[in-house]
Amino acid sequence: AGRALAALLLAASVLSAALLAPGGAPERGAESARPRDLDKKRHVELKMDQALLLIHNELLRTNLTVYWNSERCYHCLFQVLVNVSQSRRAGEPSIAAVGVSAQHGSILQLKATEEEKEVCRLEYKFGEFGNYSLLVKHVQDGVDRIACDVVVNEDPVDSNLPVTVAFLIGLALVIAVCFLRFLLSLDDFNNWISKAINSRETDRLINSELGSPSRADALGGDSQLEAWGPAAVPQRLRCVDTFRGIALIIMVFVNYGGGKYWYFKHSSWNGLTVADLVFPWFVFIMGSSIFLSMTSTLQRGCSKFRLLGKIVWRSFLLISLGIVVVNPNYCLGPLSWDKLRIPGVLQRLGVTYFVVAVLELLFAKPVPGSGASERRCSSLRDILSSWPQWLFILLLESIWLGLTFFLPVPGCPTGYLGPGGIGDLGKYPNCTGGAAGYIDRLLLGEDHLYQHPSSAVLYHTEVAYDPEGILGTINSIVMAFLGVQAGRILLYYKDQTKAILLRFTAWSCFLGLTSVALTKVSENEGSIPINKNLWSISYVTTLSSFAFFILLVLYPTVDVKGLWTGTPFFYPGMNSILVYVGHEVFESYFPFQWKLGDDQSHREHLTQNIVATALWVLIAYILYKKKIFWKI
Repeated sequence: AGRALAALLLAASVLSAALLAPGGAPERGAESARPRDLDKKRHVELKMDQALLLIHNELLRTNLTVYWNSERCYHCLFQVLVNVSQSRRAGEPSIAAVGVSAQHGSILQLKATEEEKEVCRLEYKFGEFGNYSLLVKHVQDGVDRIACDVVVNEDPVDSNLPVTVAFLIGLALVIAVCFLRFLLSLDDFNNWISKAINSRETDRLINSELGSPSRADALGGDSQLEAWGPAAVPQRLRCVDTFRGIALIIMVFVNYGGGKYWYFKHSSWNGLTVADLVFPWFVFIMGSSIFLSMTSTLQRGCSKFRLLGKIVWRSFLLISLGIVVVNPNYCLGPLSWDKLRIPGVLQRLGVTYFVVAVLELLFAKPVPGSGASERRCSSLRDILSSWPQWLFILLLESIWLGLTFFLPVPGCPTGYLGPGGIGDLGKYPNCTGGAAGYIDRLLLGEDHLYQHPSSAVLYHTEVAYDPEGILGTINSIVMAFLGVQAGRILLYYKDQTKAILLRFTAWSCFLGLTSVALTKVSENEGSIPINKNLWSISYVTTLSSFAFFILLVLYPTVDVKGLWTGTPFFYPGMNSILVYVGHEVFESYFPFQWKLGDDQSHREHLTQNIVATALWVLIAYILYKKKIFWKI
């Protein structure tokens, strides 16, 4: 029955995808056929996240140049969208057709081509596959003026409908499972089940992973962080694996495309999207795991020298996997040194793991017993006991701040944090990332960096920039150490649930207020904006604040009260490296990817990505039941 319920979770995910497949939502082709037929002669083929705009120029003797900018592009130069010739005679406008972005609001600027004089400017949010007309004409209402009005010819499609349907199906599934668990907790219902099936099967149903979580081994596990102390039975913190699994599954989903929605892609520069959340959470929970597992290993009598060898070996394997196996430059052909990307996700994890693990190993201390709570300053012992590590982390952060804001970068303003390209009115086109980009290009070479950064989407940057570069790794280490602090809290106050929750709350609030001070609650106006490409310190404090809050919810829910077992996220969280490497290597293989009937449909992409992600959850579940775990 437990397996049946697990299968139910997977089936519902696939069902949500199936309902989004042909027949589950309005066909995009039917909605957009008329706009396309209307302008076949103008050869405008709309793509996903685009709308058709027809510019009607009724002005005599005035050629128009239409410029475009996205409202999300901060201080950007306007880009030429289309040229529209003058009207030949009154009542016969000259018409030009062009595809415009429907992802964000658009800013349109119309100028007289010869005089470069602004005719009008307007902001408008176009809908996907909609058909619009922009009417430019003289209007006489007491004063002769030029009017620019947008008219909707064909309504756009609701591109967010598939996401809404998938969310509602998922919510219904959660409610159904919770209701089933409630029924299983009722004696009368259990007695009824006993009459239908044998008592042994009933007991297995009630005590399965998806049934009552109160069984004696609810926190037990096969490997990892047994770290409650030498006298206690080793226990595995299920909330840690659950958190890791949540981050990993979202990461798999967005890496597979996230239905091609902009909010499931990385932010072009400053700001946060769903895709920007998961990697730092993974780093954070890795830090917690480092402290918990290292404490457990040392308590079992392992020598520091032997443990150092394991740390070096694991770091080497992570870096090697990232460079050799999970390297995006394979898409350019056979991997060669000339075009080898050196930084990467696993490479950053490897370096971060090595630095934080060695730091903790050098200054490792026994976990204080329960009697330590009566000593002076016991409320701060989790911080005071690690003051050498904190000094090192503060030194690292000082290095990041010093290099970021004071390192001279040729041709760029000192302390520049912008995207370059057409940002900042095009003044610094080759300054993407400021000091971070300069250090990577200087030390690694431009050919060994990521060639398609997210900044190229809106800011049209042309220089290579790597979001997993050298300078940002410093703040990745800071993020992991904050995760270490979370693990330290869990161990130092293991008998005091209230103390743990209070400290999680305090850290979440402190880091959140730090982010407020650094960003001024603004996407672009703060002294240090939230930026995933730079891994800015405000990005670290913001995501760490969220991480402490998530643990604040998960720890009492999963480990203390047992209200939720962490299913289904717990299973991929137990096999994180295998799932991550596997989803990268087999991304283009069936059944994780197949030929779509309409490549310009969010619905079909979302269906494919949900199925692929659900399959990896199923694989992780099967491996868990078979007790197969890939550890490096």
